[in-house]
Amino acid sequence: MSDQIRVRFAPSPTGFLHVGGARTALFNWLFARHSGGKFILRIEDTDRERSKPEYEEAILRDMRWLGLDWDEGPLVGGDKAPYFQTQRASIYSQQMEKLLSQGNAYHCFCTTEELNADREAQVAAGKIYRYSGKCARLNPDEVRWKIEKGEAFAIRLRVQEGTTTFSDIVRGQVTVNHHEIDDLVLVRRGGEPTYNFVAVVDDALMEISHVIRGDDHLPNTPKQILIYKALGFKIPQFAHIPLILGEDRTPLSKRHGASSVSEFTRQGYLPETMMNYLALLGWSFDGKTEIFSKDDLIKRFSLDRIVKSAAAFDYEKLQWLNGHYLRLLDDEKMFQLCRDYLLENKIISIDRVKNDEAYLRRVIVLVRGNLKLISQVGEQVVYILNDTYPFDSAALAKFKVRENAVIFEKVIEVLKEADSLTAAPLEEKFRNAATQLGKKFGELVHPMRLAITGRTSSPNLFEIMEILGKERCLDRFQGFLKLILKG
Repeated sequence: MSDQIRVRFAPSPTGFLHVGGARTALFNWLFARHSGGKFILRIEDTDRERSKPEYEEAILRDMRWLGLDWDEGPLVGGDKAPYFQTQRASIYSQQMEKLLSQGNAYHCFCTTEELNADREAQVAAGKIYRYSGKCARLNPDEVRWKIEKGEAFAIRLRVQEGTTTFSDIVRGQVTVNHHEIDDLVLVRRGGEPTYNFVAVVDDALMEISHVIRGDDHLPNTPKQILIYKALGFKIPQFAHIPLILGEDRTPLSKRHGASSVSEFTRQGYLPETMMNYLALLGWSFDGKTEIFSKDDLIKRFSLDRIVKSAAAFDYEKLQWLNGHYLRLLDDEKMFQLCRDYLLENKIISIDRVKNDEAYLRRVIVLVRGNLKLISQVGEQVVYILNDTYPFDSAALAKFKVRENAVIFEKVIEVLKEADSLTAAPLEEKFRNAATQLGKKFGELVHPMRLAITGRTSSPNLFEIMEILGKERCLDRFQGFLKLILKG
């Protein structure tokens, strides 16, 4: 059975890989890997005006980043090549001639103006528009005469009366009356084949056994089944997975935040995070388990656990999950990711990495526990690497008050007398200082943290002070005391 399972992901290179498409690719990939089948990547680039090589490259890059390798397709080849629709025109022509010769398709010479007028008349009469089928009644001589005259034509599927019923793995049994389908166009007047036609031809000739795709394609399925039947092809099994929605229950888009894999990569999410999280959007193993490694997902994935209801994208949950996977990284991998981000965003120079690598490693080990995204490393290290950094305005207003002058005078005194800035004994010295001032420890730590970091939250203050060193800490405390005294 495993040899019979062949699934595909067929993106259009008209934009970056959306997380909805990535989730579809992931479900296909997991099903293939779980069953020992094949995962095929096909590029649907027939929209020549909008398809661009840079989008194609980005899609391949993002899929590799996610860990979704393909068994056949671009860069790897396969015996069902070519895997680009623009390279398959002769195949489509052969199949179209087959439909025409068998009488399952016909030439339609109706102009756009005629079709629009017919549509308006039917709508005005309160009817649902359906093509009249008048060109389906032309005899062969009339068709030949019009073609010889040079009249432009589309090609339509000849749809007989009746119903089409199919069993969807997720949706169950679906029945559609052919009155809702119309004699659908297979080739447009300009000669371009339509999506429904080429998708069927490609899936059939590539021997796709299961078509797993978003449920926005559900209306296409009965139309495609009619094309399969007309061509005499074996009909695959279908599984239509739920859409991904934003918090407002509308389809996820840029207005909700990041929506492309490239953007999530840029923000510092890990591929392990994205694979884990995308798997949870519309699929559940037991209703409670949320952490899955790649191997776990391959072992446990099945189509019968896909849910029917739309999945809501939760950015907070995604960040939480990314924090989990960041904590699993060893220090070397974390250093590499943070270093690369800091370099790419020009927060540090390559010379500084070369000259101060050991110091930079210490800094990243210190701040890594505060990271939920790699992209947060810049704001976490700026007050350690630089001696100029912004202050939180609300905290500055709260702590830059004259009554805190005595606190900073004491802090400076203790720090000057300290022989070592090792974190644990240093913390004890300041606890004693708080007691001497008749203050709670927090009344010292909070303003001290602001002076040292410009922030109200950070890694352990005394570990930061240990890394900064005595002179830099004194400069910051003395500078803050000046701010207080200036008023």
